[in-house]
Amino acid sequence: MPKKADSGDTTAGLLTYLFGPGDRDEHTDPHLVAAWDPALPCPARTPDRMTLSTLGQLLDAPVDALRGPRPAEHVWHASIRNAPTDRVLSDEEWAKIAAEMVHVAGIAPHGDEQACRWVAVRHAPDHIHLVATLARRDGNGPRIRGDIPRMHTAARAFETALGLSPMSPLDQTARRAPATGEKEKATRRGLTEPARATLQRAVREAAALATGDTDFLTRLRDAGLRVREHHDENGAVDGYAVALPGDRADHGTRPVWFSGRTLAYDLSLPRIRERFHPTISPADLTRAHTRIREAAALLARTGRTQGAGDVAALGDLLTVTAAVSPTTVRDQVQAAAARFEQASRAPGTRTLQGTARTHFKAATRALEHAPRTARAGGAPAVLNLLIALIEAVEAATAWHRAHDHHAQATAAAQAAALLREAATLTRAPARTTTPRTPPRTVRVTPAPARGPATPPPVTAVPPRPPTGPHPAPRPGPAPGPTAGPGPGSGRSR
Repeated sequence: MPKKADSGDTTAGLLTYLFGPGDRDEHTDPHLVAAWDPALPCPARTPDRMTLSTLGQLLDAPVDALRGPRPAEHVWHASIRNAPTDRVLSDEEWAKIAAEMVHVAGIAPHGDEQACRWVAVRHAPDHIHLVATLARRDGNGPRIRGDIPRMHTAARAFETALGLSPMSPLDQTARRAPATGEKEKATRRGLTEPARATLQRAVREAAALATGDTDFLTRLRDAGLRVREHHDENGAVDGYAVALPGDRADHGTRPVWFSGRTLAYDLSLPRIRERFHPTISPADLTRAHTRIREAAALLARTGRTQGAGDVAALGDLLTVTAAVSPTTVRDQVQAAAARFEQASRAPGTRTLQGTARTHFKAATRALEHAPRTARAGGAPAVLNLLIALIEAVEAATAWHRAHDHHAQATAAAQAAALLREAATLTRAPARTTTPRTPPRTVRVTPAPARGPATPPPVTAVPPRPPTGPHPAPRPGPAPGPTAGPGPGSGRSR
């Protein structure tokens, strides 16, 4: 499984780490298995012929020879790792894999004598590290955009050819990260985050609440964004782009526009339209948490196709919850919504139907009015809401695990942990007399021939620290009718 590590600007430092003992002495027998020059001596096995310092200088030579400005982060770093159950590959097999990976990544195409310089270092039985410097010997830069998706495609072929365990496919559900230039621009402007990140969050909030095209575009403008509509030959809206006021390119002559598709895979107008839901009468915060619990129970019983719409609606709900949360827990809920974003996109699914979707959307609509309704409920109402969200996110975690969506299950589990932290901060004092809500356990029935036969139970109540001689009761849901039927940096090792 190829994994991209953070790029950097110190070749020597990275080589020292890769050839060193590791943070916990986990590096065993570090050595070269391949390089741009097949005859390159290994600094670990032939230190009299090659030192780490010399190897770093050789790798950096094309960068140092550039006549123009050198890249801010000129070190490209990726790791290729096998599954724990795979057989141990030989150095020759790893060398073949390394050469193919730098070829498909655009670092060193086969037969290109002007390509970037690179090495493959092996310091453990199950993986290698690829290190390259981003300057070709002809003075140009490599074309590496889309390198990791192409490397994943190559990895699938090696898994078949070498009899290795098939890993999770690259499903393109991860958030689109800002490019290096975008981050540097934000730093120059004194912004806390790149424009792409700000726009992603604003567009996602508008999409979560919108009921149609006009409502969606109006919400974008109300959020202070510049909006550009695209119309087809009949005058109908078939796309949009957004820009932050003041974010300009070409020496300030034009705004920097981002289409929805370039912000995130699920923010194109066709995908947003799949999430529109008819207007629902406003409900208070108490009914919102009741709807969420009902939806969590429904999600626990859905199949593969239906659950895709449910986790997408749950992602919208978390986005809106983060926007209206009290300041005491807003950071935790916003972080949970950001972590769950990938879990809201089920891989390989184009439809967003779901049995729990109606309840999640109804709760989302209710939370739009939360700033005024929450005043009456106070901390107990917020706590009930958070506990209900934990149940829903844990149901989504179990659903993803049952269908072997490893990345999504991990993202959902991280979101649940952050919501538990928020619930701990919101927990009501011990004097409350509201009856304790019993723990709720949900199970997911996996699709035929998919996932574990018996998924482990998921408990929805966050752990409670002791508050005195007796545990503090937790406020339960208020009585009343319920709504009807209508988810490193650091080095890779």
